[in-house]
Amino acid sequence: MHIIDESFVRPSKYNLWRGHSRIKSEKQRLVDSTIGRKETVLDLAKFVDKGVQVKLTGGRQVTGTLKGYDQLLNLVLDEAVEFLRDPDDPLKTTDQTRNLGLIVCRGTAVMLVSPTDGTDEIANPFLQPDGA
Repeated sequence: MHIIDESFVRPSKYNLWRGHSRIKSEKQRLVDSTIGRKETVLDLAKFVDKGVQVKLTGGRQVTGTLKGYDQLLNLVLDEAVEFLRDPDDPLKTTDQTRNLGLIVCRGTAVMLVSPTDGTDEIANPFLQPDGA
């Protein structure tokens, strides 16, 4: 019989939960060590003072120069430009833009951060021709 987790082992007269407190303390130590550190997956330091494109929850899309950030992914963008959405289809962005200047993007609303340098827009290869 294989035991997956020792916390489910019933105590017997030979096994009076001796190892359980040690295992719990190791687990607790692991949890305590990870709670104190907050690290983002992104290394945004390489994007500071460079152009970035940010997609936010709700469908907004903003480009600008990244001036600062924190561990909660709050972003400070300078010379920010928002791409306006199509009034008929809110999921599509249009070529119309709105200058915002210096803005702060709240980290909880940030979904995607990508550099503007080295990216090009291409036609959708999955669109079917009208005749098909």
